[in-house]
Amino acid sequence: MNRSTLSAPPGARSRPSPGWRARLRAAVVEHPNGVLAGVLVLLVLLTGAIQPSYLSVNGMRNTLLQAAPLGILAGAQTILMLTGGIDLSITMIATAAAYVAANQSPEGAAVAILLGMGVGLVAGTANGIGVAVFRVNPLIMTLAMSGILLGLFTSWAQTVLQGSTTVAPFIKLVGGGSFLDNRIPYSVVVWGLLSLVLLWLLRRTGWGRLLYGVGDNEVAVYLAGIPVWLVRITAYTVAGILGAIAGILLAGRTGAVDLQLAGAFLLPSIAAAVIGGTSIFGGVGGYAGTILGALILSVLNSMLTFLNVGQAIQQMVYGAIVLALAWGYASLTRDPG
Repeated sequence: MNRSTLSAPPGARSRPSPGWRARLRAAVVEHPNGVLAGVLVLLVLLTGAIQPSYLSVNGMRNTLLQAAPLGILAGAQTILMLTGGIDLSITMIATAAAYVAANQSPEGAAVAILLGMGVGLVAGTANGIGVAVFRVNPLIMTLAMSGILLGLFTSWAQTVLQGSTTVAPFIKLVGGGSFLDNRIPYSVVVWGLLSLVLLWLLRRTGWGRLLYGVGDNEVAVYLAGIPVWLVRITAYTVAGILGAIAGILLAGRTGAVDLQLAGAFLLPSIAAAVIGGTSIFGGVGGYAGTILGALILSVLNSMLTFLNVGQAIQQMVYGAIVLALAWGYASLTRDPG
């Protein structure tokens, strides 16, 4: 008997090879960080082709200085998006923390940093209470908090915080300085340490698993006897503290503070989390992808700067990225058929 007649029954058709859409879906679902790493390398090479001096120690250093505070702010958004939330006040929290740190810098860098982080603690907890206890929509609650902080610090900048525009030398060193012959920014070390903590919290702790659980099925978590309100409050508190740290690093990088210090980072912080694969609907994602997302956006920022693209166009690009990727991830991960 012919071997070919044994290999397939009569009338059977060979299975068609998967199309490009199926292959892309498989790559995104199975190896998302590998895809992002490839995109990052491609952007670095493209930016280097546009501006050859970018592929140097100084060029990489400038990108990392941009990426560190962005990555920390995006980490805050990642934590909240895992629960199905978001924080539109995170950049105003960062600015407020920087103002307080500048105001307290004459008392010493340690006091200034701790009090600046205290701003994030208070504002983040207030956001969490509003969302978890009073059931205010996260968009409304955090937008209101942003307005409150802007109003307060606009007033205080002319009164109690008058003259508080410069930060302590140590904060300047950590925010904008480098070591190893001016190659590695100190802010990247801070970001690296915080990244390890966040990765551990999300992957190895019960709190991290609860964040995913609340975002995936809040009712199931509640029926399991877990206080969902407490999980949400702690998530917003941690996010507020991260925002404050990012603001202090930004103040150190610029050497001074103003009410627009961190404003341009709001859309990129959300975009970095979305690029990293974190779902805006909750329960899906992680910080490893967000790290790559922050690096991708920082390289993209350098590319647009070399092309003389203004800040307004950059914000439009970030907004388009959020919309395109939110749609793209939903489309690619949707079950076929």
